[in-house]
This record gives sequence, C-alpha cells and structure tokens, in this order.
Amino acid sequence: MILIFAVDNNWNIGFAGGMLTEIKADLKRFREITEGNIVIMGRKTLEAIPGQKPLPNRINILITRNKEFNREGFYTINDLKDLFPLLREINPKGEMEVFLTGGGSVVRQLIDHCNKAYITKILKDFEKADTSIPNLDLLDEWKIVSQSDIYYQNELPYKYVDYVRK
Repeated sequence: MILIFAVDNNWNIGFAGGMLTEIKADLKRFREITEGNIVIMGRKTLEAIPGQKPLPNRINILITRNKEFNREGFYTINDLKDLFPLLREINPKGEMEVFLTGGGSVVRQLIDHCNKAYITKILKDFEKADTSIPNLDLLDEWKIVSQSDIYYQNELPYKYVDYVRK
C-alpha cells in the first residue's frame, strides 16, 4: 500500500471534516498518480469529497464500522480483516497500486502495510487542524527517496517528498 497525503509542518491533514487547504497542482498530481488504481478511504474522508461520489477512473474502497452505510460505486467493508481478501479478489495479479487516501484513523490502522508514501509537505503550521497522520520523518523505518523544489500557490509554499519503507 501507498500513502498519499498533503500534510502541514505538524503532519496534520484536516480540520472539521475537510482538507487543510486545496492546492490545485497537488490535486492534479493526486489524480494523475491514483488514476487506474485502487483508493482506500474511511467514511469521514468520503464525506469530505464534494458529492460524496467515488473518485473517477479508480476502484474505490470505503472502510466504515457503520454496517448500514453504503454508497454506489464503492466496495464497502466494515472490518479491516475483510480488506486483504477483497484486494486479492479485485487485484489478483497485483497490477494496480493500492493507495491509502484517508483519514487519520485508517492510516494509523494500516500504516504497517504501507511501503511507499507520496507526501505533499505544506510548509506552514495550520492553527486549525484536528486530524493528523504519523510523522514519517520521525519513524526510523521510513526514509526520503526524493523531494522536489519548493513551489507556491499564491503565498503558500509546498514541496513533494517521496518516502519508502527501509
């Protein structure tokens, strides 16, 4: 599995059910990297997507404890033990990459199954943030394999940092 997130300096990813900010180039990069592959998200992440629809040109998997919660266009699972059999069923040859797209709770439960990460580091501390993911820079088992120059959207600096599990 591959983590793909935009984080601030404190590895926060969201506030009040939404993203901290939207960077157009980052959203385009997210789409280009994940299209044709599998994306996994929790219910709160789905609810942050406009229209709460599946991401187009991807297989969408939704993780929720709510057994009554279903959305058309998603494979829905209520227990993580069902995730890996589902992935083997829909991706038997492993030809598609599997991306973990949110949220924080799902990442904490599945990070040990991830071996790569595409992180957009927003070089700012957001005062209003209530959701984070583990800081890969502080975890000995992760290392940076590439990073971009610093880009700007308006006055907001960010860069792309790719990690792999050692």
